[in-house]
Parts: sequence; C-alpha cells; structure tokens
Amino acid sequence: MDTQDPYDDPETPFIPTLAAKPRPTTKGRKLSRRTISTALACISLLGFGFILLKPSSHLDTQHVPSYSAAPNSLSYLQGPPTQRFRDNLRNDTKYITSFSSAGWTNDVMTYGNLIYLALLTERIPLIAKFLSSHIDSSEPPFAFGEIFDVPRLSQAIGIPVLEWHEVKDSESQVLDDLGGWSVWESVERYKEDPRPRASPIIDRLKLDISWTRAPDWVKLTPPDIIDDHASFWSLATLAFPQARSESLGLPNRPSPQRHLSLPPDDQLLCFDFLYFIAAQRPWEWEMDYSPAWRFVGQHMRWNATMEKLADAHARRAMNVPANEPVPPYISVHIRHGDFRDQCHGLPVDQCFASLSIIARRVSEVQEELRTHKGIEVTHVIMTSDESDPEWWSEVRALGWTWVDYATDRTEEIYGKWYPVFIDAIIQSNGAGFVGTRGSTMSNLALRRVQTWHNGPTRIVQWGWPGADDH
Repeated sequence: MDTQDPYDDPETPFIPTLAAKPRPTTKGRKLSRRTISTALACISLLGFGFILLKPSSHLDTQHVPSYSAAPNSLSYLQGPPTQRFRDNLRNDTKYITSFSSAGWTNDVMTYGNLIYLALLTERIPLIAKFLSSHIDSSEPPFAFGEIFDVPRLSQAIGIPVLEWHEVKDSESQVLDDLGGWSVWESVERYKEDPRPRASPIIDRLKLDISWTRAPDWVKLTPPDIIDDHASFWSLATLAFPQARSESLGLPNRPSPQRHLSLPPDDQLLCFDFLYFIAAQRPWEWEMDYSPAWRFVGQHMRWNATMEKLADAHARRAMNVPANEPVPPYISVHIRHGDFRDQCHGLPVDQCFASLSIIARRVSEVQEELRTHKGIEVTHVIMTSDESDPEWWSEVRALGWTWVDYATDRTEEIYGKWYPVFIDAIIQSNGAGFVGTRGSTMSNLALRRVQTWHNGPTRIVQWGWPGADDH
C-alpha cells in the first residue's frame, strides 16, 4: 500500500464522551451510443435530481419532473452472480472498472471519476465495495449501493451502474485473469521505481491482473511538473481501437499469481487508480465547473435507509422530537488529526483556526441565510476528528452540538463505518456549511450543500497565525 496521499481524509470522527433490493430481470439490450450521448447532453438539466425522501423543512430542493423507470442494470448481465466474472458479461456490451485505496471520501471521488469516464467511453461501470482501511481494517467492505441510491443515480445519468457483487459471486474462490492499464505507474514516472497502485479489493475480488503501463501522454500536467493527475480524455482514448492498439507495446508486468503477461482487456476496460483524474487542472473537484461533480457526483445521493438513520441522529443531537420537522442547522466540519503534520513545528494553537475564528465563519453563513433566504438559523452541528476534551467543551460553550455516537451506541449497533457515513450526511443536509481547507470531506460537503440546497458555505483557512483573516 502506498503511503497516505495529500488530501487523503482518514475519515474517522472523534467520538467525544461529553454528553451532549430485488429488481426484476428482463431481456438484455445493448447500451446505445445515442442513449449515452443524449445523457451527456441533457444531464446538467437534471442536475439536482429528486427531492430527499423526507426532506427537512428548511432545505431548498429543486423541482424536477418525474422520470421513467431507471435502466434495469441487471439486464446488462447474463444473470445472477457467477463464479467467474467473465461468464456474466454480455458479449454485446462493454464495461469499465477501477479500484479504491485512498480513504472513504477519496474513494467516493474515485468512483465518481470512474462513472464519468464510463459516460465518456460509452461503457457500463462496475463498482467495487469500499474498504475500511482508514476506519478499522477488521471491518468488512461496504457496498456502494448500501450508502448511495444506485437506481436514482443510474436514472439521473442515463446509464446502468453495476456493482461487482452483482457480477461475480462474493464467495467465489475462482481466480480470474485480467489485463489492465496502470495509470499510477505512468504518472509517477518521476519516482525511481514507479509501480501499479495496489488495492486489497483486487485480492478480495480474486483477480490476477497483468498491468500495462499507460502512455506517458495520459499525464495531465507537463512532464517536468511533479503531479499525479491524469487526463480524463487521454484515458478515454484507450477505450477505443486506435489509441489502444498503438499503446499495447508499452511495458507490461506479469500478473502476481499466475505470472501471465496479458494485454489490457477490451471488453472490461480496467485502470488501477482513478482518484487523481481531471479535465483541466489538478484537484478539480474543488472547482465549480468540475465535470465529474456536475455529471456524476451531484447525482450520488444517499439511499433512503442511510438518510433516515442520519436524520434520527441529527434529531437527537438537537433534542428534536421524532414527530417534529428537523429545524434548519449549519453543519461544520473541522479536520485536525493528521493535519498536525502540516504545521511544520508550529504550535497547533497557532496553526489551526481557533473556535472564535470558526464561529466568525458560522456567523457569516447565518447572516447570508438571514439576508437571502429569510431563515434564522441558531442550531449548529459540529463534526470533527479533534480528540481534545477541552476543545469540545469550548464547542459546547458556543451553544453548538454534535452527534454523541457513544451514547447512541452507533458503532455497537451498526458498525464502525456508520459514524463516518452519518457525519457526511449531516454535513450535506445543513442549510449552510463551514469546512476546513484541504479536506476532501469538507469539499464534498460544500459541493452538496451548494448544489442540493443552494446553501451558503465557507472554508476556514489555517496553517499560520492569521491565515483566515479577511
């Protein structure tokens, strides 16, 4: 496993002790070029999707017309999960996959990039489960569809979205051979011995992959700039015959178990790692034009079960009875944890923004809600990985609250994944949001609040005294 990447959120929230699908199968059909082209042309018009299943009264939701049924994803397979993945792929259909290995929020972005690349290449994405490497490696993987509403996503973007456990039996012990492209080895050519990006999910899927280094020209930035980003459209060309055939002679690594040297598969286009992918500039998910966000990410809405569970936790945090609507609140995400490593010897009280500075940003969001929406918001829900009890006491002194996962016995009842998921959902459902510079969890929360609820947002700067002065 590679060392932790910049912007890689460990995700684990601190838990303070202070009180405070079955679908019918039909005859398969080929995914047409016209269908996906139309989806790409129209998807921005569908930008905000459906309203939440039970939206809180304060949330601005965008009205959209009702849609016809979502694509029946399972009709793009031969049938139920098989022992070998290839036995379940349709001969008239092409697919695309990649793997996660960067912390949950970053993995969400990775799969957003994968699905966007599926749109560009007119293929069906196969999504693997999320790994718990940044939470507790003993926790089992978590399926994409257990946190996100896959039928709704598929409906919004106009193509099927498949999950690996729908394709290959999760209990299968059959080792499958596969050839793939290593993006990581290509963009990391500045290192002495660049290698394909490893992911434990590959072994869980019983895949034995022979990696071919992607062409140097997939790199987004000039060769002399040390950066790991690749270009969406450069990678997309490898899905088509000309660029693929011209690149097959690049260095190939035999598969680790059977030691087979295989060319990149054409039916199942496979890339090792798609987190560092952009269209125009690095860290593009931070930008309002981000195509991966606009065409895919904004449609990755929470599934109803997770939404209800987060709603219940938010109610308890604000002492709201179950029979009353959730009042408007401002969500706050403050990441400290491993960010201490970026203070470069500066005392943390000078490196990190103080709670008074964070409170100033909250006040700005409150004023914007008051001025532009006529909403008076007094509730503030804090989410953070900070472990200092004194810091949390100061949060309480501000009149703010947080989810008490220990009292709610959330991990005990549901598992260690759930505080991370519930934090993300609560952040996304704020009438406004305040986050931390450099945190991908904050960035996605900001995008969700802006896009889903038209809410005001702020990002707190840090790193030196006065960093957030403005």
